[in-house]
Amino acid sequence: MAPEMTSHSEPNQESDLKSSDSTVWFQSYLHGGTSSLISTMTTIVTFPLYKTVFRQQLHSTLVRQAVAQLLKEGPLKLYRGVAPPLLKSSLNGTLLFGLQDTFLQKLSLRLEHPLPGSVLPAMAGLGAGVVEALVFTPFERVQNVLQNSKNNSSLPTMKSILLKLISRPLASGYYTALLPILVRNALGTSLYFGLKDPMSNALGAWGFSPIASSFMSGVLNSMVISLPLYPLSVLVANMQAQIDSEGRGVKSSWQKLWVARQRSLALLYRGGFLVILRSCITWGITTAIYDQLKRHSR
Repeated sequence: MAPEMTSHSEPNQESDLKSSDSTVWFQSYLHGGTSSLISTMTTIVTFPLYKTVFRQQLHSTLVRQAVAQLLKEGPLKLYRGVAPPLLKSSLNGTLLFGLQDTFLQKLSLRLEHPLPGSVLPAMAGLGAGVVEALVFTPFERVQNVLQNSKNNSSLPTMKSILLKLISRPLASGYYTALLPILVRNALGTSLYFGLKDPMSNALGAWGFSPIASSFMSGVLNSMVISLPLYPLSVLVANMQAQIDSEGRGVKSSWQKLWVARQRSLALLYRGGFLVILRSCITWGITTAIYDQLKRHSR
């Protein structure tokens, strides 16, 4: 009787483990999506700020000059281009947090020897960042075309932009600047998930509440990630803003951008402070909500 009972119980235990894993993974996607959906309010509020930064990235203008451009175009054009980042923000957390947790669980099961510290979360974040770049590059492409005022007359609607992009090869259409986006997103996501919990735990040890620790972890993470990776965002914005461009590669586009910025880091980083501020707000809120939902589910 005992062998029969053992043979029946083992499959049941395996089934329970698989069911538990599936529940955990589903919760990661759900919590990530919920936190992103709530934080999309910051996308709406800070979109004029983001658009100001975009104009600085594209034209290397001062803040007052970028604001003057937007005021001249009028309030109706102020939120032109908000739809792609809204949709992207809503889906981004679902994909990012869910995939990172899925990769983390898979890697944990396959590795014979545990990796030290936050190496494993960072590796899982790297994989999630690559998938994120492949999925969301078309969103960023459409967003950057919409935000460029030079396209207002030739491409007045999102439909006209979509039709124009679909008529071109992927490399010069929806997936323009894929390589710098891959590098930026993979590195950024790897750093985020590698640093998130250690930062939060350290802040908790200093007496911060759990939700304050998570918020500050997201804020500090954004500062660490955004500053070194900001030039890649400037490069992407300049590569993607025009549809009928010369079709330059990454190297030639970077050389053109560097010359246009007079080989000056100060000019290259123009608008960087506003990007970091916006990123801190968004990721602080997103991290705090996600961690709070995760704690409640446990």
